[in-house]
Amino acid sequence: MSRHAPHLQRYTVAVLLVAAFGLLGCDTSAPSGSGQPPPPAVAAPAAPVPQTAQSAAAQGYYAQVQQALLSQGLLRTDGGGEDTPFTDRMLAENFVRIALFDEYGRDSGGASVQRQTVSHLRRWAAPVRVGLRFGASVPASQQATDRARVASYLARLQGITGHPIRLDDGNPNFFVHIVNEEERQALGPALRAALPGVAAADVAGMTNMARSTYCLVYAQSEGMNSTYVGAFAVIRAEHPDLLRLSCLHEEIAQGLGLPNDSPAARPSIFNDDEEFALLTRQDELLLRMLYDPALRPGMTEDEARPIITTLASRLTGGES
Repeated sequence: MSRHAPHLQRYTVAVLLVAAFGLLGCDTSAPSGSGQPPPPAVAAPAAPVPQTAQSAAAQGYYAQVQQALLSQGLLRTDGGGEDTPFTDRMLAENFVRIALFDEYGRDSGGASVQRQTVSHLRRWAAPVRVGLRFGASVPASQQATDRARVASYLARLQGITGHPIRLDDGNPNFFVHIVNEEERQALGPALRAALPGVAAADVAGMTNMARSTYCLVYAQSEGMNSTYVGAFAVIRAEHPDLLRLSCLHEEIAQGLGLPNDSPAARPSIFNDDEEFALLTRQDELLLRMLYDPALRPGMTEDEARPIITTLASRLTGGES
């Protein structure tokens, strides 16, 4: 990204919840059967809610951000082409970096800090049930558009992974909140209900989300288990159309078990350069590999690498 454009980034924080509610590592919502009631949906009002000055300022800022990125040829929606070739070796290395490393670690106080951290393979075992939660500030027409796009995207993800993934507002385990500034700042109780035992630092990371963060997702597993049981994503309602859709694509995909970004991954949305806005053809292969039965949650890089190499070769035809 040119230094003349705002340097913004999305990120995923994976939260691994141990039995004593300590946090290990960094990315997703309330486990089914946890006894915790799901956060209630926020009903849209009959009349539009007046926009606040804070939200209006954010809307103007992100409109400029999107325009700056587009003017540089970024936020591509083509999924990659002849200018973005990749081989089986590149695919394998990108998978290792994106699936087996975390973008964020913990400091001595338990807060999330941006630091590449060795991790292990994580994914869902239970069906992923995505519930959309809209702030009252989001017009009904925008809600309908977002809902249709998310439903279509989830169907695509299910086809790619072979794992059950669907829209389910009644009994979700992956919450996606689309909210404005003030609504996001009030999401603490909903996050705590969805992720029992979540650290105060992570609640603050969401409610006090820096302007330089487009959107985020927290992912959760219980004990030392590497299987996700829930997720909680936040998308800024002030985003213009493409930036909004880009956030939905990345945060939902990252919440499935691809928590890291890599500057070497191209074409990919798991790259902070913002070249691609929407899930690419390489990203589809990364997700297909993640949910291949040959891999298991909890695998380390040493355990998984031989399988990853074989899968990457098979999916690309061995294009070394």
